[in-house]
Amino acid sequence: MNTTLKPILFVLTSHATKGASGEPTGYYLSEVTHPLEELDKADIAVEFASIAGGEPPVDGLDMNDPVNARYWNDDKFRAAIRQTHRLADIDANRYSGIFFAGGHGTMWDFPDSPAVQQVTRDIYEAGGLVSAVCHGPSALVNVKLSDGSYLVEGKQVSAFTDDEEREVNHENTVPFLLASTLEQRGAHHQPAPNWTAHVVVDGRLITGQNPQSASGVGMALREAITATMQS
Repeated sequence: MNTTLKPILFVLTSHATKGASGEPTGYYLSEVTHPLEELDKADIAVEFASIAGGEPPVDGLDMNDPVNARYWNDDKFRAAIRQTHRLADIDANRYSGIFFAGGHGTMWDFPDSPAVQQVTRDIYEAGGLVSAVCHGPSALVNVKLSDGSYLVEGKQVSAFTDDEEREVNHENTVPFLLASTLEQRGAHHQPAPNWTAHVVVDGRLITGQNPQSASGVGMALREAITATMQS
């Protein structure tokens, strides 16, 4: 394990249902395992937090995905996932970056979380990296910097598109459309065709569009961390 670099904090949703539909959800497993695999390749330490702490609900439990299967059957990974830190208890100074995994649950508990807003601002303003994939950028819609501006204002971002939300028939289930809301905050949302891998890097902000983009976000995060270590 690289002991010269502070860990990356992976944040997962604690919300288990898709609004009034009652349909189960949670964090999307491949949006954790695929970025994690990329960081593991560089021996970069990762710690896990969730909004409520403890074991968060999981969605996308696809064991035909070999990366999912490898991590899900790994005792160390499962123990870490069962014992996530409560985000409100996190000391942001301990981390070199933060990553918000997606899953529809994030749309309900990420945006208005004071802990999300505080920890993200603290890490970013300390020179750290902020990253997210798919619905994970819902964490960023209400994050403001110390000067009162939105973190995403004026920045290039990627996130689950409104068209993708309509394609999965959840445009009236989610509390808001993510891409449109990011644009309302002053972000420049960069969409790619539905279900294609797409990662956008704007300085220390790294975002990806959908589950297909999870590995790419992990790669970009790894590259940014490696560049920081070499500078």
